[in-house]
Amino acid sequence: MDPEQEVLAGRLRSAQLKVTAPRIAVLGVLNGRGHLDADSVFSAVATQLPKASLQAVYGVLAALAAAGLVRKIEPAGSAALYEARVGDNHHHMVCLNCKRVEDVDCVVGESPCLTPSAMNGFSIKVAEITFWGVCSSCQMAQAAAQPATL
Repeated sequence: MDPEQEVLAGRLRSAQLKVTAPRIAVLGVLNGRGHLDADSVFSAVATQLPKASLQAVYGVLAALAAAGLVRKIEPAGSAALYEARVGDNHHHMVCLNCKRVEDVDCVVGESPCLTPSAMNGFSIKVAEITFWGVCSSCQMAQAAAQPATL
């Protein structure tokens, strides 16, 4: 195993998960790559492990999410996305046009960022906030597509 794979194997062991080639491959794909759907993860894993199946990747993603090694987000109208950034209370911005997803750090810096108006007996641990808007690339494309006014 190369040094990066050893680090990933250590993360699996610390989460009490068996170290397998598919788990290392999926973690490696998600490491530092932002937000990917299962099909994108599968495509990247298949280049390393040609015998891997989409079903196996879904199983690995579910196990990694359950162990807290990856985070699953489900923006409305989009496929579930997975990211390796875990252990903090960050949120997401989603472009209404191209569906690009970007991380947003918590505005307060502690969990949760927002306090509900009524707690109803709950002890809040995490707030999941999704900001919807138009990314800068889509804004520039829209501006370029606007006809010039006289």
